[in-house]
Parts: sequence; structure tokens; C-alpha cells
Amino acid sequence: MPHPHPKDDTILITGGAGFIGSHTVVQLLALSKRLVIVDNLCNSSEESLHRALELAGNKGELFFHKIDLMDQSALQKVFDLYSSFSCCIHFAGLKAVGESAKVPLGYYQNNITGTLNLLELLQRHNCRNFIFSSSATVYGLPASDAPLSESAPTGATNPYGRTKQYIEGILRDTAASEPGQWNIIMLRYFNPVGAHESGRMGEDPNGTPNNLMPFVAQVAIGRRPVINVFGNDYDTKDGTGVRDYIHIVDLARGHVAALEKIDAVVRAGETIGCVPYNLGTGTGYSVMEMIASMSKAVGHQLLYKVIERRPGDVATVIADPSLAARELGWRAEKTLQDMCNDLWQWQVQNPEGYATSLVNTAIGRNALSSMSTKLSPSLHSKDRTKTPPSLATASSPKGSPAPAPAPSLAPNKKKANHAF
Repeated sequence: MPHPHPKDDTILITGGAGFIGSHTVVQLLALSKRLVIVDNLCNSSEESLHRALELAGNKGELFFHKIDLMDQSALQKVFDLYSSFSCCIHFAGLKAVGESAKVPLGYYQNNITGTLNLLELLQRHNCRNFIFSSSATVYGLPASDAPLSESAPTGATNPYGRTKQYIEGILRDTAASEPGQWNIIMLRYFNPVGAHESGRMGEDPNGTPNNLMPFVAQVAIGRRPVINVFGNDYDTKDGTGVRDYIHIVDLARGHVAALEKIDAVVRAGETIGCVPYNLGTGTGYSVMEMIASMSKAVGHQLLYKVIERRPGDVATVIADPSLAARELGWRAEKTLQDMCNDLWQWQVQNPEGYATSLVNTAIGRNALSSMSTKLSPSLHSKDRTKTPPSLATASSPKGSPAPAPAPSLAPNKKKANHAF
């Protein structure tokens, strides 16, 4: 249950159980932050939050509510339950480019309306520090192969990208409507890949992966037969598309840097308005280079076949991350091989994602044995069912034990350093 706490230590995170969100949660918990997470679990697992606590050494505080941002009344109850929030990090949203073309109204409704619901409550409760999970898709089709700076023209070419672009516009308008009050940082991600180096957390997409590296990893583990390479006649070093891939842990660190930037501005009694930053490495890798690096991590050559180009694909998309380096003090540190090695570690330990039961595999038994002396007792399965009912979720996540009773948002007097 939540307890009175200094305002500057309580952060609201939407979509915090997802791939990028959960890795950011680990970073923030390790800094002993107090986090309130809302997620509808439509493409994520509550198990990621249990593992985040474990990987952070059980530091900080974490409270989870299974809530959809489209349900503003439920979201209002979360705001009523906590005294205040110092900042909101907004990850929640649908994110498959191909799917967005098939159900554009669903994407506009979910991503934009959900964000509007959130912003309205933040404004009402006087929280005007906001970090937005944007995307390099806002740049659309680059005019050249030169690295893209934040001043490059935007013009998303698919409904998913347009939801990000429109939300960026909404955030600019919101900041402009209340001069000197908002601190909004929009982080434009390029291509996040990899996993936590422990192999305990990674990307667990529902259905067929929409991005290259999760698909490659599933081929490597035997869940899919072959990698499809969409075209090998681009004007690049080997004819395949070149993209800027960034390790998920570096990306998570970027959110910490953004939060630290906002904290510094607030302490100085200043505001920044609304500012975009690219999070990428500034280095491009081709599809064939990615396959080669993943093959090295796996220990054998992965099967692939070249098929025709996809409509709308371009030869090269690379970030210019220099603004983030100058103003946030952030740079990507991990290498391409780090990305592939960590992704493979995750895939081997969790062949079915978070649905994998570690105790049913030899790898899992060894992992649990080696970690048993390091885990807090509160993270063991037998204790997860003792969740304070005020914040228990109504359904069981993949691979987790049965949850506590259905949620009530009434405060609970029992003190704990985390609650689900």
C-alpha cells in the first residue's frame, strides 16, 4: 500500500511492465526511487516487475496497478490514492507499425486519447514534469543517409508513427499554453535491442515479432525456421538496410538522464518547456551485420533468405545523438556484440518469454540455485501471493502464481517496500 512520502521521490510510470519500461524501472529502483506503475498488460507481463525488483536488489519502492489509460475514472483513483507525483514517464501505447496500418482508428484512439487522459490528470494535480516515449518513426522517410538531428523534418508515414508525431505536437502546445511551468522531454528512440545482461529480463512480444532482432532470436532458439531479409539491393555496404540499433540498457539509462535533467532544472527554479532528444548510437548496422553478430553469439550461422523489399523501407536511418550528449550527459556505451550476447542470454533462459518456468529447465535450475542466496525472501513465489489487496492485480501474469484478491484502491495499512 502507498504511504506518505516526499513528493520529489514519487514517479508515475505508464507502461512500466513493457520492454523499455521494465528496464527503466530496474535503473530507477537501483537508485532507490519510489515508483507507481500503471499498465494494462496487453503486451507485457507483471512478471517483469517482480524481476525488476530482484535485479535492483530489492531497493526502492514499487506499486503496480493494472489499469488502462482509456479508463480515466480508474486512473483518477490512482491519482487520488497518492499524495502527488514529481514526474511522469509515459511509455504506454500500442507500437506495431504493421498492425497500425490495419487498425488505425484503434491506434489513434488508444495512443492519443490515453495520453490526453493522462495529461489532463497531471495538469489537474499539478505535475508538470513529463518524459515521453517517442520514436524515430516521426522522421518518416529521410531525405538522405545523413544522421538525423532533432531539427530534421518530421513526417511519419504510418499510423503508429503519426500517433507519436501528433502527441509531440500536443505536448508542445501544452507547454506553450502555460509558459514557464512545464518540463517536457520527448525521447526519440531509434531501434532498441538486447536484454538485461543477467538474462532475466528482455523483450517478450505477443505473436510474430514486428522488429528484426526479436525475430532473429526466435529463429536462433528454434521457434521460427528462417530469417526474412527484406531486400539486398539498397545502396549500402552489403545491399541490406542499415539502422541505428541501441542496447535496451543504454536506452533505459537515457530515461534516467532525462529525469536528472528535469530534477536539476526544478532545483534551479527554471523550466525547459518541451524539448526532443534522439537516443541512438550514431552508428548504423546492416541487416546482414546484425545476423552475423547474432550468429556469433549463438555459436552457429543462422538461416536467412532474401525476399522482396517492404513498401516504404529506406536504405539508411541513423541518429545524431549529439544533443543528448551535450545537454543530458548521456551516451550509448554498449556494443553491437553486447546487444546480441545479452539478447541470446535472455532467449536461452526464457525460450517462451516470461511464460517460461525457470524451474522446469536445466538452465533455470542452475540460475535459481546460483541466485537463491541473493534474493530477498519477498521475491520468492510463495510470498508473492501475500500482496496487500489494495494493489493486487485482477489477473495472473504469464508464468506467475495466482494473484491476491481482486483490487481495491482503498489504502491498506500494512507497510511493504513493494506491492502488486
